[in-house]
Amino acid sequence: MNRIKNKFKHLTISINTTLATVFMAMIIATIEVIGVYFTRQLEQNSIDNFQSSIQVLPIVTNQLSLQLVRDNKHTNSNLNRIVNDYSNGIGTISEIIVVDNKDIIRAVSRLNDKNRIGQRVNNTIVKQVTSTGRQATKVVNDHGDYMIQVTPLNAGNGSTNIVGAIYVKASMQGVFNDLRNISLMFLVTSLVAAVMGAILSLVVSHAITKPIEEMQSQALNIADGDYSSQVKIYSNDELGQLGQAFNTLSVRIERSQEESESEQRRLDSILSHMSDGVLATDRHGNVNVVNQMALNFLNTTEEKITNKPIATILGLKESSQDLIANQKGIVLTVNEGSRDEVILHASFSLIKRVTGFVSGSVCVLHDITEQQKNENSQKQFVSNVSHELRTPLTSMHAYIETLNEGAWKDPNVAPKFLQVTQEETERMIRMISELLSLSRMDRGAVKINFEWVNFNDFVAHILDRFDMIVKNNQKEGKKKYTIKRQLGTQALWVEIDTDKIAQVIDNIMNNAIKYSPNGGVITASLTHDDHRIILSIADQGLGIPREDLSKIFDRFYRVDKARSRAQGGTGLGLAIAKEIVEQHHGQIWATSSENRGSTFYIALPYEPMSEGDEWDEA
Repeated sequence: MNRIKNKFKHLTISINTTLATVFMAMIIATIEVIGVYFTRQLEQNSIDNFQSSIQVLPIVTNQLSLQLVRDNKHTNSNLNRIVNDYSNGIGTISEIIVVDNKDIIRAVSRLNDKNRIGQRVNNTIVKQVTSTGRQATKVVNDHGDYMIQVTPLNAGNGSTNIVGAIYVKASMQGVFNDLRNISLMFLVTSLVAAVMGAILSLVVSHAITKPIEEMQSQALNIADGDYSSQVKIYSNDELGQLGQAFNTLSVRIERSQEESESEQRRLDSILSHMSDGVLATDRHGNVNVVNQMALNFLNTTEEKITNKPIATILGLKESSQDLIANQKGIVLTVNEGSRDEVILHASFSLIKRVTGFVSGSVCVLHDITEQQKNENSQKQFVSNVSHELRTPLTSMHAYIETLNEGAWKDPNVAPKFLQVTQEETERMIRMISELLSLSRMDRGAVKINFEWVNFNDFVAHILDRFDMIVKNNQKEGKKKYTIKRQLGTQALWVEIDTDKIAQVIDNIMNNAIKYSPNGGVITASLTHDDHRIILSIADQGLGIPREDLSKIFDRFYRVDKARSRAQGGTGLGLAIAKEIVEQHHGQIWATSSENRGSTFYIALPYEPMSEGDEWDEA
């Protein structure tokens, strides 16, 4: 049932059916117009001819007029004789009445109406004719088709004196029967012509639409990406030329499609491998193209930003149209305050057609996070260096100025002032030395002298020195602490620069000693796996707040700045330690909880040695 409905629907909307219907409608309309005009003219001519056929002859009207003028006792009988003679000669006349100028019936043609003679006529047409003197004709379709014709009777030729009128009623049944027969015959011939026209219309329309249907099928194949088929050429007329042009167009579209797909693949490849993010918009500022790098920068998916205003996507307050129209570069921060914070520079350019019409825009997102961080680090570094040097210099200036004003003569004050000046000078020397070391590391000017060592023994040797410091502190009554070792007995051979790694461990141990409470325990542990060894040093100090953990390896960064400066720290030790460890292709990090101490980890590359390897211990 559905198949039949679809077929019928196709027929009702096909051009073949439309053409055939139009042709048939034109033929039928033409036949009907001609038929209507023909029948109307035929009807009018028939009525006119019938009217002429019942027209009373002048000789009869003259005789009737003469009798009415004389108007004697023999007038009525003479009038009846004349009327009967005339009506018998014309078969279509069914009734004749003669009236005088006073509308009195003077003669009738039917015997049944003899009693009406002498009565006044009640016919409106008769009264109209006797009063106006103009002939009147009327076709009546009441109980049979007939015509009434009333002719005035004048006193003489050319006279306007009305002496009466003759009323003639004739049957038109034969005329209308002939008209009906002619109309029926015309209708039958019209139907035959319409059927023949319909058949001819279908043949002609099919001949016209068949090439068009083939071109339609080919167009659908092209839309589906199939360019292999060709339109069959039936003739060299306009449709044949159109089919040939369509085949040529198909070949050109195939070539253009291949070139377009090649360009699209090239563009997709470029966009996907770009290190910058790209967003393309339409002329309304809604995003319609985005590459993967832009999605990574914005931490979103393609479905969430497609057809959305670019200003909303970038988190800007101004409208997308203003943003595109101004074409100004802007700097924006994504995921601000989180670990995934990214700083982007967005630049805009318009997409214009040849006519100059703006059809969209392109926004390029460039990651300047590292650049901004480096610039901020440089600014912070200069600020910190200036601050760190200004503090001891200010202190030294104050003490020297006080000594210069006479305090050098005071044996109680002068030695203390000179000692503070010496300590501040030594602190500045250490700071400058460490800055020079960092500078050389940044330039890659520091030479690393690698050598194979047993890392277990190496760490134990360093801890032995700190054990001696513990004993000396106990003798001098200073802060007491305990160093706990969890190093194991397995020999772990690694290739390191012993001086620089020792500097790293010394720095971390000194910090642990500084920030450990009196009687605290410092634990040094050494573990390993198949790829690295990990040395951890834990203290029981105040700990480091979580928000400061990621910054403790920055230059000049101190968790407790006042306390660090009081203990002589420069804020560069951990930064130097990080640089050294990274030069050894290792890692350094820390974990901490406030008031529960901190743990620093040093991870260095390690490859287990096979049993057959023999090394001379240094």
